[in-house]
Amino acid sequence: MPLLVVENLERVYGEGSQSVAALRGVSLAADAGEFIALKGPSGCGKSTLLHLIGAMDRPTGGTITLDGVSLDRLEEDDLVRVRRRRIGFVFQFFNLLPTLTVLENVTVPKLLDGATEREARASGLALLDRVGISNRAHHFPAALSGGEMQRAAVARAVINQPALVLADEPTGNLDSANGRHVMQVLEEMNRELDVTVILATHSDEAAGYAGRVISMRDGLIEFDRNESTAHEPVLKPV
Repeated sequence: MPLLVVENLERVYGEGSQSVAALRGVSLAADAGEFIALKGPSGCGKSTLLHLIGAMDRPTGGTITLDGVSLDRLEEDDLVRVRRRRIGFVFQFFNLLPTLTVLENVTVPKLLDGATEREARASGLALLDRVGISNRAHHFPAALSGGEMQRAAVARAVINQPALVLADEPTGNLDSANGRHVMQVLEEMNRELDVTVILATHSDEAAGYAGRVISMRDGLIEFDRNESTAHEPVLKPV
């Protein structure tokens, strides 16, 4: 059974003549341990799709099932628990809290989930070492480079050992060298922790780290290409 199943997903913003359909019936499935890249021009719906899969927004229509649980049917408190325990997030602009140290930023999700400070600190330090910035643990985000901040964000995303990591343009605010380093860290987490990664990106280089590329346009999937077997189950608008 796939880890993630999305069926006929729709998201419409606004009403009547002012409405905009960001997603127009998207379906896909992702297995545990997959690395998927969502590609397409700005406004194609890839970030909207990530937000819906990540339970940060609710669909207008369709269903999202993660680990057998229908997210679209959950109450808000249950969605918060799913986001905290089963999904990790990496954003283009890092979203680190400026008044907390790097280690404190990384450990926030674990502390919110009930871990002791000692447990959270041990996990956070181990992850910062793993992503290569343990020497920055007690610095504030303003003292870090963009690449270092994004590596801290990746560590924060996986500290609760989620089943799924969603990365929205994680290299979009970085130079080429730092972008490659961040993608290598994501690839390592995908491979070694068996966490499913879904990445939204404009970058061909970033998408090259994925084993599967899904191209989107106008709120629909254009093609879904596996690394070894290309195929095009295009969803037609209804």
